[in-house]
Amino acid sequence: MSDTLLKVENLSIEFKTEGGTVKALKNISFEIPKGKTVGLVGESGSGKSVSSLAVMGLIPMPPGKVTSGKILYNGEDLLTKSDAEMRKIRGNQISMIFQEPMTSLNPVFTVGDQICETLMLHQNMTKKEAMAEALELLDQVGIPDPAGRILSYPHEMSGGQRQRVMIAMAIACKPDLLIADEPTTALDVTIQKQILELLASLQKKYGMSVLFITHDLAVIADIADEVIVMYRGDIVEKGDTVKIFTEAKHPYTKGLLACRPALDRNPERLPTVDDFMTEDGKEKPFDVSGLKVAKGFRPITDDNPVIMEVKNLKKYFPLKKNFWGKVKKHVKAVDDVSLQVRQGRTLGLVGESGCGKTTLGRTVLRLLEATDGQIIYKGQDITNMKGSELRDLRRNIQIIFQDPYASLNPRMTVGAAIMEPLVIHGVGKDKAERKKMAGDLMDKVGLNRSMLNRYPHEFSGGQRQRICIARALAVKPDFIVCDESVSALDVSVQAQILNLLLDLQEEFNLTYIFISHDLAVVKFISDELAVMNSGQVVEFADAVGIYENPKMDYTKKLLSAIPKGKPKALLNT
Repeated sequence: MSDTLLKVENLSIEFKTEGGTVKALKNISFEIPKGKTVGLVGESGSGKSVSSLAVMGLIPMPPGKVTSGKILYNGEDLLTKSDAEMRKIRGNQISMIFQEPMTSLNPVFTVGDQICETLMLHQNMTKKEAMAEALELLDQVGIPDPAGRILSYPHEMSGGQRQRVMIAMAIACKPDLLIADEPTTALDVTIQKQILELLASLQKKYGMSVLFITHDLAVIADIADEVIVMYRGDIVEKGDTVKIFTEAKHPYTKGLLACRPALDRNPERLPTVDDFMTEDGKEKPFDVSGLKVAKGFRPITDDNPVIMEVKNLKKYFPLKKNFWGKVKKHVKAVDDVSLQVRQGRTLGLVGESGCGKTTLGRTVLRLLEATDGQIIYKGQDITNMKGSELRDLRRNIQIIFQDPYASLNPRMTVGAAIMEPLVIHGVGKDKAERKKMAGDLMDKVGLNRSMLNRYPHEFSGGQRQRICIARALAVKPDFIVCDESVSALDVSVQAQILNLLLDLQEEFNLTYIFISHDLAVVKFISDELAVMNSGQVVEFADAVGIYENPKMDYTKKLLSAIPKGKPKALLNT
């Protein structure tokens, strides 16, 4: 009897687009053994999600088309199955956890009803039997108070809880193969660790095979037995996880391994995939050891005066009002926070979702009105500044948001988007001068000025984030809040953006507040670090000091949750 559950042979898939035919998969072959976890790694556009959708029979045809190959599941070719036959397999024998649970769950049904639907469809259970099983599943995936939460709607749950509901739905029929497509990308490190441990325990309990898709090799190290590395529709390397991490052969794999910020070293710059390979896939000689120049140990001196000081800042949101409209209960998003930000330096703000870090960043920028306290910028109290004074202040303090696509107007060219703040603040004598300034900014962030007439949808995620950085720089600010500005990016693109932010800081003496839940990223870019929990700063010190000698249990918990970036077999070597 074969030990292989799924075998993909010479699979090619292409998509017809207005710009021509895109070859998403190019004659790829791989296997998933029974009871093992296989990690499928690559950046956006590498073909990893298309591979999983092909296995599930979810490739839209047209515009998609399978041009060659087989997908053998227990020896039977899934590509020859009818829609009705695939419906019986999908969700029953092969299940999938999607990246964004909020868009995968139906907002008008309770989570209990949605789990019951799967059980009633595939297991022929009655509603009563399905509800009892759904309750058991919610308990298995660690949802607190499952009896109460089974009646909740998706919007009433946190991101981590919604992901657990998705896992409960996926394992409801005890599938042979579970496909997890970027299931932890948008989660805090602590929640990510819980989800990874949950998947590992469920796999062991049910003997499932798991195909775990991600762009982050550090996550793969924690969970996978074997690794498949994809690049532009091709499989460039595959093998045992330990071997991939210790003896990577392909330059793309080497680049992915090197570009993730590590906790045990502080390079001055992060390597990227481009350092290891040329555009046509040829290897470049590159010595990672040459990067081990200390970064983050820069001492705070008199040349770094305090540019912003926050004193006893509070931001409360009304949660409950009585019949007369008087607020009876508040959410204390920022609760009596005091800190200083030094000119030309980076203050990292870290903590789990809901800790108050984004609210703090937006309040100091005056995008939200403070409930109490003071915000002092360059010696001036800006807490209650209004009108033209506040508009003038906006030239000096800017923000780069988490989602660059949502930050850009889809109806405006990127050139118009970059020029908009120039027009608002009266910078440049005419349109021609502003267009030249926008072109210079595109050059500065590593894009071509010939792209100014394109629209946001014509760019990749990393390119859109560069455009948002160019827009923030347009009015020559002193102070920029980076709000989770690299969280959604592939690790290699993330490294490029972090390097760019450091280059711009050095060139223009910029001051950053860098907000993130990713402590490895924050350690790389920050000089000082504030750890937030429940609206308060619970620990504040220089970044390296916090990592080497954390004082608070909460900080220690965050640090322990960071993926180590090494397979477990290598951690003690």
